[in-house]
Amino acid sequence: MKLYKKEGRGIVKNFSNYIDFDKKENLRMESKCVHGALGCEPLTGAVSFPIYQTATFRHKALGESTGFDYTRLQNPTRQELERTIAILEGGLEGFAFSSGQAANMSLFTILNPGDHVILSDDIYGGTYRIGEDIFTKYGATFTYVDMSDIDNLKNAITDKTRMIFVETPTNPMMKVTDIEAVANIAKEIGAISVVDNTFLTPYFQQPLSMGIDVVVHSGTKYIGGHNDTIAGLVVVNRQDLADHMRLQLKSHGNGLAALDSWLLLRGLKTLHIRMERHNENAMKVANWLRNQDKVTKVFYVGFEDHPGYEITKKQTKGFGGMISFNVDSFETVKKILEGVDMVMFAESLGGTETLITYPRTQTHESIPEETRQKLGITETFLRMSVGIENADDIIADLDRALNG
Repeated sequence: MKLYKKEGRGIVKNFSNYIDFDKKENLRMESKCVHGALGCEPLTGAVSFPIYQTATFRHKALGESTGFDYTRLQNPTRQELERTIAILEGGLEGFAFSSGQAANMSLFTILNPGDHVILSDDIYGGTYRIGEDIFTKYGATFTYVDMSDIDNLKNAITDKTRMIFVETPTNPMMKVTDIEAVANIAKEIGAISVVDNTFLTPYFQQPLSMGIDVVVHSGTKYIGGHNDTIAGLVVVNRQDLADHMRLQLKSHGNGLAALDSWLLLRGLKTLHIRMERHNENAMKVANWLRNQDKVTKVFYVGFEDHPGYEITKKQTKGFGGMISFNVDSFETVKKILEGVDMVMFAESLGGTETLITYPRTQTHESIPEETRQKLGITETFLRMSVGIENADDIIADLDRALNG
Protein backbone atom coordinates (compact mmCIF):
# COMPACT_ATOMS: atom_id res chain seq x y z
CA MET A 1 0.00 0.00 0.00
CA LYS A 2 1.56 3.24 -1.16
CA LEU A 3 2.38 6.01 1.33
CA TYR A 4 2.14 9.69 0.60
CA LYS A 5 3.40 12.70 2.50
CA LYS A 6 2.18 16.19 1.72
CA GLU A 7 4.56 18.85 3.02
CA GLY A 8 3.03 20.40 6.12
CA ARG A 9 -0.01 18.16 5.96
CA GLY A 10 1.13 15.02 7.78
CA ILE A 11 1.14 11.44 6.56
CA VAL A 12 -1.88 10.37 4.57
CA LYS A 13 -2.26 6.88 3.17
CA ASN A 14 -3.67 6.91 -0.38
CA PHE A 15 -6.01 9.77 0.62
CA SER A 16 -3.84 12.21 -1.34
CA ASN A 17 -5.09 10.66 -4.56
CA TYR A 18 -8.42 12.31 -3.83
CA ILE A 19 -7.38 15.90 -3.15
CA ASP A 20 -5.50 18.71 -4.82
CA PHE A 21 -4.32 20.86 -1.92
CA ASP A 22 -3.48 23.78 -4.17
CA LYS A 23 -7.05 23.90 -5.43
CA LYS A 24 -8.39 23.67 -1.89
CA GLU A 25 -6.15 26.50 -0.73
CA ASN A 26 -7.39 28.69 -3.59
CA LEU A 27 -10.97 28.41 -2.34
CA ARG A 28 -12.50 31.32 -0.48
CA MET A 29 -12.67 31.13 3.30
CA GLU A 30 -16.33 30.13 3.46
CA SER A 31 -15.74 27.16 1.19
CA LYS A 32 -12.63 26.14 3.09
CA CYS A 33 -14.66 26.07 6.31
CA VAL A 34 -17.26 23.79 4.75
CA HIS A 35 -14.96 21.40 2.89
CA GLY A 36 -11.90 21.28 5.14
CA ALA A 37 -8.83 19.37 3.95
CA LEU A 38 -10.05 16.09 2.48
CA GLY A 39 -13.63 17.18 3.04
CA CYS A 40 -15.10 13.72 2.70
CA GLU A 41 -13.66 10.32 3.56
CA PRO A 42 -12.22 9.11 0.23
CA LEU A 43 -12.31 5.36 0.76
CA THR A 44 -16.08 5.23 1.24
CA GLY A 45 -17.17 8.69 0.10
CA ALA A 46 -18.66 9.51 3.52
CA VAL A 47 -19.58 13.21 3.37
CA SER A 48 -19.28 13.54 7.14
CA PHE A 49 -15.69 12.64 7.90
CA PRO A 50 -15.83 9.50 10.12
CA ILE A 51 -14.95 9.24 13.77
CA TYR A 52 -12.06 6.78 13.81
CA GLN A 53 -12.75 5.46 17.30
CA THR A 54 -9.77 3.16 17.49
CA ALA A 55 -6.68 2.97 19.64
CA THR A 56 -4.50 1.10 17.16
CA PHE A 57 -4.21 0.24 13.46
CA ARG A 58 -3.43 -3.02 11.71
CA HIS A 59 -0.25 -3.35 9.66
CA LYS A 60 -0.23 -5.43 6.50
CA ALA A 61 3.35 -6.61 6.94
CA LEU A 62 6.65 -5.69 8.53
CA GLY A 63 7.59 -2.18 7.38
CA GLU A 64 4.22 -1.59 5.72
CA SER A 65 2.05 0.96 7.46
CA THR A 66 -1.13 2.72 6.46
CA GLY A 67 0.43 5.88 7.84
CA PHE A 68 -1.45 5.40 11.10
CA ASP A 69 -0.02 3.32 13.93
CA TYR A 70 -1.48 4.35 17.29
CA THR A 71 -4.03 7.07 18.02
CA ARG A 72 -1.81 8.83 20.55
CA LEU A 73 0.54 9.45 17.62
CA GLN A 74 -1.93 10.08 14.80
CA ASN A 75 -5.58 9.47 14.02
CA PRO A 76 -7.38 10.13 10.71
CA THR A 77 -10.13 12.24 12.31
CA ARG A 78 -7.67 14.35 14.25
CA GLN A 79 -5.46 14.66 11.20
CA GLU A 80 -8.36 15.98 9.15
CA LEU A 81 -8.98 18.63 11.80
CA GLU A 82 -5.29 19.54 12.02
CA ARG A 83 -4.95 19.88 8.28
CA THR A 84 -8.17 21.89 8.09
CA ILE A 85 -7.13 24.43 10.73
CA ALA A 86 -3.73 24.74 9.03
CA ILE A 87 -5.47 25.57 5.74
CA LEU A 88 -7.80 28.09 7.41
CA GLU A 89 -4.96 29.85 9.23
CA GLY A 90 -2.64 29.65 6.22
CA GLY A 91 0.00 27.77 8.19
CA LEU A 92 2.47 24.96 7.64
CA GLU A 93 1.01 22.45 10.10
CA GLY A 94 -1.73 22.28 12.68
CA PHE A 95 -1.93 20.32 15.95
CA ALA A 96 -5.00 19.43 17.99
CA PHE A 97 -4.78 19.08 21.78
CA SER A 98 -7.11 17.99 24.56
CA SER A 99 -7.65 21.61 25.67
CA GLY A 100 -6.43 25.14 25.07
CA GLN A 101 -4.38 24.81 28.25
CA ALA A 102 -2.77 21.64 26.91
CA ALA A 103 -1.92 23.45 23.69
CA ASN A 104 -0.26 26.34 25.52
CA MET A 105 1.55 23.99 27.89
CA SER A 106 3.05 22.15 24.93
CA LEU A 107 4.07 25.42 23.28
CA PHE A 108 5.70 26.73 26.45
CA THR A 109 7.86 23.62 26.78
CA ILE A 110 10.05 25.16 24.10
CA LEU A 111 11.34 27.48 26.83
CA ASN A 112 14.68 26.82 28.52
CA PRO A 113 15.83 27.96 31.96
CA GLY A 114 16.57 31.68 31.81
CA ASP A 115 14.29 32.35 28.84
CA HIS A 116 12.09 35.44 29.07
CA VAL A 117 8.52 35.74 27.76
CA ILE A 118 6.54 38.93 27.19
CA LEU A 119 2.75 38.58 27.34
CA SER A 120 -0.32 40.81 27.13
CA ASP A 121 -1.00 42.32 30.54
CA ASP A 122 -4.65 41.25 30.90
CA ILE A 123 -4.08 37.82 29.44
CA TYR A 124 -6.45 34.92 30.17
CA GLY A 125 -5.96 33.68 33.72
CA GLY A 126 -5.16 30.13 32.64
CA THR A 127 -2.26 31.33 30.48
CA TYR A 128 -1.02 33.46 33.36
CA ARG A 129 -1.18 30.40 35.65
CA ILE A 130 0.87 28.29 33.23
CA GLY A 131 3.63 30.86 33.35
CA GLU A 132 3.65 31.88 36.98
CA ASP A 133 2.75 28.61 38.68
CA ILE A 134 4.52 26.12 36.43
CA PHE A 135 7.25 27.45 34.16
CA THR A 136 8.79 29.86 36.65
CA LYS A 137 9.76 26.71 38.57
CA TYR A 138 11.88 25.73 35.57
CA GLY A 139 13.67 29.08 35.41
CA ALA A 140 11.62 30.95 32.80
CA THR A 141 10.57 34.55 33.52
CA PHE A 142 7.45 36.40 32.43
CA THR A 143 6.64 40.08 31.91
CA TYR A 144 3.13 41.37 31.29
CA VAL A 145 2.70 44.61 29.35
CA ASP A 146 -0.03 46.60 27.63
CA MET A 147 0.88 45.88 24.03
CA SER A 148 -1.74 48.24 22.64
CA ASP A 149 1.20 50.65 22.93
CA ILE A 150 3.99 48.95 21.00
CA ASP A 151 6.61 50.98 22.89
CA ASN A 152 5.69 49.05 26.03
CA LEU A 153 6.69 45.87 24.25
CA LYS A 154 9.97 47.34 23.04
CA ASN A 155 10.84 48.57 26.54
CA ALA A 156 10.20 45.12 28.05
CA ILE A 157 12.64 43.28 25.77
CA THR A 158 15.78 41.84 27.31
CA ASP A 159 18.65 39.83 25.83
CA LYS A 160 16.85 36.73 27.18
CA THR A 161 13.49 37.35 25.48
CA ARG A 162 12.58 34.14 23.66
CA MET A 163 8.85 34.53 23.09
CA ILE A 164 6.25 37.27 22.63
CA PHE A 165 2.73 36.03 23.39
CA VAL A 166 -0.14 38.29 22.38
CA GLU A 167 -3.90 38.25 22.82
CA THR A 168 -5.62 40.63 20.44
CA PRO A 169 -8.26 41.57 21.32
CA THR A 170 -7.29 40.82 24.90
CA ASN A 171 -9.41 38.87 27.34
CA PRO A 172 -11.25 40.65 28.91
CA MET A 173 -10.27 44.31 28.42
CA MET A 174 -10.50 44.17 24.60
CA LYS A 175 -7.13 45.84 23.97
CA VAL A 176 -5.84 45.63 20.41
CA THR A 177 -2.22 45.04 19.41
CA ASP A 178 -0.61 45.73 16.04
CA ILE A 179 0.15 42.17 14.94
CA GLU A 180 2.52 43.06 12.11
CA ALA A 181 4.56 45.27 14.45
CA VAL A 182 4.88 42.41 16.96
CA ALA A 183 5.97 40.01 14.21
CA ASN A 184 8.65 42.43 12.99
CA ILE A 185 10.00 43.05 16.50
CA ALA A 186 10.13 39.33 17.23
CA LYS A 187 12.10 38.68 14.04
CA GLU A 188 14.55 41.45 14.89
CA ILE A 189 15.39 39.91 18.28
CA GLY A 190 15.10 36.26 17.23
CA ALA A 191 12.07 35.55 19.41
CA ILE A 192 9.05 33.35 18.69
CA SER A 193 5.89 35.37 18.08
CA VAL A 194 2.57 33.90 19.20
CA VAL A 195 -0.99 35.20 18.82
CA ASP A 196 -3.96 33.74 20.68
CA ASN A 197 -6.59 33.99 17.94
CA THR A 198 -9.46 32.53 19.97
CA PHE A 199 -11.65 35.66 19.96
CA LEU A 200 -11.63 36.33 16.21
CA THR A 201 -10.77 32.96 14.60
CA PRO A 202 -9.15 32.68 11.15
CA TYR A 203 -12.40 33.86 9.61
CA PHE A 204 -11.83 37.40 10.90
CA GLN A 205 -8.06 37.47 11.59
CA GLN A 206 -5.06 35.57 10.20
CA PRO A 207 -1.94 36.43 12.20
CA LEU A 208 0.36 34.07 10.26
CA SER A 209 -0.20 36.14 7.11
CA MET A 210 1.18 39.12 9.05
CA GLY A 211 4.42 37.36 9.95
CA ILE A 212 3.50 35.66 13.23
CA ASP A 213 5.14 32.27 13.90
CA VAL A 214 2.44 30.53 15.95
CA VAL A 215 -1.32 30.84 16.35
CA VAL A 216 -3.10 29.20 19.28
CA HIS A 217 -6.81 28.66 19.91
CA SER A 218 -9.01 27.44 22.63
CA GLY A 219 -10.92 25.30 20.15
CA THR A 220 -13.57 24.98 22.86
CA LYS A 221 -14.78 28.45 21.89
CA TYR A 222 -15.69 29.68 18.40
CA ILE A 223 -13.98 26.87 16.48
CA GLY A 224 -16.18 24.22 18.12
CA GLY A 225 -18.91 26.78 18.52
CA HIS A 226 -21.51 24.77 20.44
CA ASN A 227 -20.27 24.59 24.05
CA ASP A 228 -20.05 20.82 23.80
CA THR A 229 -16.36 19.92 23.75
CA ILE A 230 -12.96 20.98 25.12
CA ALA A 231 -10.08 21.37 22.67
CA GLY A 232 -6.91 23.32 21.86
CA LEU A 233 -5.33 24.08 18.52
CA VAL A 234 -1.88 25.25 17.45
CA VAL A 235 -0.86 26.28 13.92
CA VAL A 236 2.78 26.99 13.10
CA ASN A 237 4.57 28.62 10.20
CA ARG A 238 8.03 27.11 10.75
CA GLN A 239 9.28 23.55 10.43
CA ASP A 240 11.31 23.65 13.67
CA LEU A 241 8.18 24.65 15.57
CA ALA A 242 6.18 21.92 13.84
CA ASP A 243 8.78 19.36 14.89
CA HIS A 244 8.61 20.63 18.48
CA MET A 245 4.81 20.48 18.64
CA ARG A 246 4.72 16.99 17.13
CA LEU A 247 7.20 15.73 19.74
CA GLN A 248 5.19 17.30 22.57
CA LEU A 249 1.94 15.78 21.36
CA LYS A 250 3.55 12.37 20.99
CA SER A 251 5.32 12.49 24.34
CA HIS A 252 2.68 14.14 26.52
CA GLY A 253 -0.15 12.06 25.12
CA ASN A 254 -2.47 15.09 25.07
CA GLY A 255 -3.76 14.83 21.51
CA LEU A 256 -7.43 15.49 20.90
CA ALA A 257 -9.64 12.39 20.86
CA ALA A 258 -11.37 11.32 17.65
CA LEU A 259 -14.89 12.23 18.78
CA ASP A 260 -13.83 15.70 19.91
CA SER A 261 -11.92 16.19 16.66
CA TRP A 262 -15.09 15.34 14.77
CA LEU A 263 -17.11 17.82 16.83
CA LEU A 264 -14.67 20.59 15.89
CA LEU A 265 -14.79 19.57 12.23
CA ARG A 266 -18.57 19.79 12.39
CA GLY A 267 -18.37 23.17 14.09
CA LEU A 268 -15.98 24.56 11.50
CA LYS A 269 -18.48 23.94 8.72
CA THR A 270 -20.62 26.80 10.03
CA LEU A 271 -17.82 29.01 11.41
CA HIS A 272 -18.27 31.72 8.79
CA ILE A 273 -22.04 31.91 9.28
CA ARG A 274 -21.77 31.94 13.06
CA MET A 275 -19.02 34.56 13.18
CA GLU A 276 -21.02 36.91 10.98
CA ARG A 277 -24.03 36.55 13.29
CA HIS A 278 -21.93 36.93 16.45
CA ASN A 279 -20.46 40.09 14.93
CA GLU A 280 -23.85 41.52 13.92
CA ASN A 281 -25.46 40.77 17.27
CA ALA A 282 -22.54 42.07 19.33
CA MET A 283 -22.66 45.43 17.58
CA LYS A 284 -26.36 45.79 18.40
CA VAL A 285 -25.94 44.68 22.01
CA ALA A 286 -22.87 46.88 22.56
CA ASN A 287 -24.69 49.96 21.27
CA TRP A 288 -27.68 49.17 23.48
CA LEU A 289 -25.49 48.74 26.56
CA ARG A 290 -23.82 52.05 25.88
CA ASN A 291 -27.15 53.82 26.27
CA GLN A 292 -28.07 52.29 29.64
CA ASP A 293 -27.90 54.53 32.71
CA LYS A 294 -26.53 51.75 34.94
CA VAL A 295 -23.74 50.86 32.48
CA THR A 296 -20.75 53.13 33.03
CA LYS A 297 -18.43 51.87 30.27
CA VAL A 298 -18.54 49.39 27.38
CA PHE A 299 -15.40 47.77 25.93
CA TYR A 300 -16.02 46.71 22.33
CA VAL A 301 -13.50 46.81 19.49
CA GLY A 302 -16.23 47.68 16.97
CA PHE A 303 -16.74 51.17 18.38
CA GLU A 304 -15.13 53.85 16.21
CA ASP A 305 -13.81 55.58 19.35
CA HIS A 306 -12.12 52.40 20.63
CA PRO A 307 -8.37 53.17 20.91
CA GLY A 308 -7.54 50.17 18.70
CA TYR A 309 -10.25 50.72 16.09
CA GLU A 310 -7.93 51.74 13.24
CA ILE A 311 -5.56 48.83 13.88
CA THR A 312 -8.54 46.49 14.07
CA LYS A 313 -9.77 47.70 10.70
CA LYS A 314 -6.29 47.17 9.26
CA GLN A 315 -5.74 43.61 10.46
CA THR A 316 -9.19 42.03 10.76
CA LYS A 317 -12.36 41.51 8.74
CA GLY A 318 -14.70 41.78 11.73
CA PHE A 319 -15.04 42.70 15.38
CA GLY A 320 -16.23 39.39 16.83
CA GLY A 321 -18.81 38.67 19.50
CA MET A 322 -17.07 39.67 22.74
CA ILE A 323 -18.08 42.61 24.91
CA SER A 324 -16.99 43.70 28.39
CA PHE A 325 -18.67 46.40 30.44
CA ASN A 326 -18.77 48.12 33.81
CA VAL A 327 -21.91 48.82 35.77
CA ASP A 328 -22.60 51.32 38.53
CA SER A 329 -22.40 48.97 41.52
CA PHE A 330 -21.82 45.45 42.74
CA GLU A 331 -25.55 45.30 43.51
CA THR A 332 -26.23 45.81 39.79
CA VAL A 333 -23.78 43.00 38.97
CA LYS A 334 -25.68 40.64 41.25
CA LYS A 335 -29.00 41.78 39.83
CA ILE A 336 -27.89 41.05 36.28
CA LEU A 337 -26.35 37.66 37.02
CA GLU A 338 -29.38 36.53 38.99
CA GLY A 339 -31.91 38.10 36.63
CA VAL A 340 -30.87 36.87 33.19
CA ASP A 341 -32.97 34.09 31.75
CA MET A 342 -32.19 33.30 28.11
CA VAL A 343 -28.72 34.80 28.58
CA MET A 344 -26.82 32.40 30.82
CA PHE A 345 -24.41 33.14 33.67
CA ALA A 346 -21.66 30.68 32.78
CA GLU A 347 -17.96 30.48 32.05
CA SER A 348 -16.52 30.12 28.55
CA LEU A 349 -17.43 31.90 25.34
CA GLY A 350 -17.86 31.48 21.61
CA GLY A 351 -20.86 29.16 21.58
CA THR A 352 -24.24 29.64 19.98
CA GLU A 353 -25.73 30.73 23.32
CA THR A 354 -25.12 34.15 24.87
CA LEU A 355 -23.08 33.77 28.07
CA ILE A 356 -22.25 36.35 30.70
CA THR A 357 -19.24 35.91 32.98
CA TYR A 358 -17.83 37.55 36.12
CA PRO A 359 -14.06 37.63 35.33
CA ARG A 360 -12.96 38.65 38.82
CA THR A 361 -13.86 35.24 40.27
CA GLN A 362 -14.04 33.12 37.13
CA THR A 363 -11.72 33.57 34.12
CA HIS A 364 -9.21 35.77 35.95
CA GLU A 365 -9.38 34.36 39.46
CA SER A 366 -5.70 33.34 39.13
CA ILE A 367 -4.60 36.95 38.61
CA PRO A 368 -3.48 38.73 41.81
CA GLU A 369 -6.10 41.16 43.16
CA GLU A 370 -3.75 44.14 42.88
CA THR A 371 -3.19 43.35 39.20
CA ARG A 372 -6.91 42.86 38.57
CA GLN A 373 -7.66 46.25 40.07
CA LYS A 374 -4.94 47.91 38.01
CA LEU A 375 -6.26 46.35 34.81
CA GLY A 376 -9.86 47.31 35.57
CA ILE A 377 -11.16 43.81 36.36
CA THR A 378 -13.09 45.12 39.34
CA GLU A 379 -16.18 44.00 41.25
CA THR A 380 -18.40 45.94 38.80
CA PHE A 381 -16.90 44.41 35.64
CA LEU A 382 -18.69 41.85 33.44
CA ARG A 383 -17.82 40.04 30.21
CA MET A 384 -20.33 38.80 27.68
CA SER A 385 -20.04 36.40 24.77
CA VAL A 386 -22.88 37.39 22.45
CA GLY A 387 -24.49 34.36 20.85
CA ILE A 388 -26.41 33.84 17.63
CA GLU A 389 -29.93 34.18 19.01
CA ASN A 390 -32.15 37.00 17.82
CA ALA A 391 -30.43 40.19 18.96
CA ASP A 392 -33.71 41.73 20.12
CA ASP A 393 -34.27 38.76 22.43
CA ILE A 394 -30.77 39.15 23.90
CA ILE A 395 -31.39 42.83 24.53
CA ALA A 396 -34.84 42.22 25.99
CA ASP A 397 -33.43 39.68 28.44
CA LEU A 398 -30.62 42.02 29.49
CA ASP A 399 -33.14 44.85 29.84
CA ARG A 400 -35.29 42.79 32.22
CA ALA A 401 -32.27 41.83 34.31
CA LEU A 402 -30.74 45.30 34.35
CA ASN A 403 -33.77 47.58 34.54
CA GLY A 404 -36.66 45.38 35.60
